[in-house]
Amino acid sequence: MMSIKKVKAKKNGVEKEWYIIDASGVRLGRIATTVSKILQGKHKVTYLPNVDTGDYVIVINAKMVDIFSKRLKRKKIYRHSGYPKGLKQETLESLLARKPCKVIEKAISGMLPKTKLGKEMFTKLFVYEDDMHKHKAQKPTLVEIT
Repeated sequence: MMSIKKVKAKKNGVEKEWYIIDASGVRLGRIATTVSKILQGKHKVTYLPNVDTGDYVIVINAKMVDIFSKRLKRKKIYRHSGYPKGLKQETLESLLARKPCKVIEKAISGMLPKTKLGKEMFTKLFVYEDDMHKHKAQKPTLVEIT
């Protein structure tokens, strides 16, 4: 009887690739799901939930992301300073105008695991407001989101 040997991914043995995603005119949820899958490594055959097999992702044109107009006005973003009465809230519209990269980062971080491994995955994400980025030397491959 012939047994099939499984190849398990190890932390040092995983080759990391670079991907670039253009966010102009694409819905926020589509970007977040695609990027979170790539960061976790779910697009690879060697995916394991307890090993960081994901790749690096660059998101450009964050200020031109497409969000429903009702959601821009109704969605509230909360943060807390840690002090009593330290709860701050603002609309998604004002956050997009002030810090467009934070909107995409918050959507993606919500889809990653809430563990040390999830924080490690999040460090492989780079979001830029416009199409200028400093990762041209890594030769990222373009990912089309439809």
